[in-house]
Amino acid sequence: MRDMSSDGEHDDEGVPHSGGLTTGEVARRLGVAPTTIRSWDRRYGLGPLMRTGGRHRRWSAGDLARLQRMCTLTGAGLPPAEAARLALGATLPLPAQPEAPALPPAAARGRSRAGSGLRLGDARQECKGMARAALRLDAVALDELLGAAIGEHGLVDAWTELIMPTLQAVGRKWETSGEQHVEVEHFLSWHVSGALRRHAPPVPADAGAATTLLACAPGENHTLPLEVLTAALTERGLLVRMFGAAVPVESLVAAVRRTGPAVVGLWAQSRATASLPLAQHVAALEWGVRGARRKPAVLALGPGWAGPAAQGLSRPPGLADAIRAVESLAAG
Repeated sequence: MRDMSSDGEHDDEGVPHSGGLTTGEVARRLGVAPTTIRSWDRRYGLGPLMRTGGRHRRWSAGDLARLQRMCTLTGAGLPPAEAARLALGATLPLPAQPEAPALPPAAARGRSRAGSGLRLGDARQECKGMARAALRLDAVALDELLGAAIGEHGLVDAWTELIMPTLQAVGRKWETSGEQHVEVEHFLSWHVSGALRRHAPPVPADAGAATTLLACAPGENHTLPLEVLTAALTERGLLVRMFGAAVPVESLVAAVRRTGPAVVGLWAQSRATASLPLAQHVAALEWGVRGARRKPAVLALGPGWAGPAAQGLSRPPGLADAIRAVESLAAG
C-alpha cells in the first residue's frame, strides 16, 4: 500500500479525499481478511455508506472507524451480530434505537484490554494489522497477512521489518501482563511457522548436493529464527535439514555423522544454552574415506553466542549474514 502521508490529498486517517480506500487496503489496516469485511457488509450492513459506480467498494474515514469498532468489539468477545449493532449504533441514527446502548461491563473490560493493543509505536501498518489479527486469534486473517507480507517484501525483509517486530511486541505484552497474552504469542508463532513452510517447501535430496544441518542447542526451544533461515536457504535451492528445538548432544552428533553436512548451524537464544565445547566437538567430527576426510563448518547462530561463547567460531550477526555465510560455505 502506498504512503498516504506524502501529499495533501488525504485526511487525518490517511484516507484519500476522493475515492476512499479499497477493501484490500482496509483489510491490511485492520488486520482482517478481505472476505471477513465483505461478509460483515453482506450480513450486518457494515459496508461503505457512500457507494461509487461499479462493483468496487470504497471506504471513507467514517467507514473505517466503524469497522475498527467492530474489530474491537469482536476482539472483546462479543458475537459478531451484537458487535455490528453496537458499531452501527455508534455512527448511525437508527430509528428503532436512537441511542447506542452502553457496552456491557464484561465486554467493556475486554475492549479495554484489546484496545490497549501492542506497543508498536511507529511500526509499519502491516505490523499493526498482524498484531490486531493475532490479538483477535483470527487465523484466516493472520495467514493472509503473513502470506501477503512475504510475497510483497520478500522473506528476509518481511521477517526483519514486519514479522519479527510484531513477535517482539507480543512478547513484551506477555511479559508485562502476567502471561495474560501467552496464547497470542503461541498463536502468532504457530502461524508464522506455517507461513514459512508454505513459502519454501523442502528441496528434494540430491546425493551430490552440499547439506546444511540446522539445530537448536540442547535446552534451547526458540526455533523460529532457524525456521526463517531454513526457508530462506531453501528458497535459494539449498538442501537443508532442520532438526528443531533442544536437540540432545548424542542426537546432534549422530545426525552430523549420518548426513555429512558441509555446514552446521547451532542456534542459541541465551548464553545459558550456548555451549562452546559442543560447537568445538561438532567442528571436529570427521567422515568420508581415508585420505579424503571432511569436517563441517560450524556457525554460531543467535544472541546467546555473543562474547566469549563463540570464541574461534564463525558468528554471523544477522539473518542476511547467515544466508551469505551458508551460501559461501556450501558452494566451497
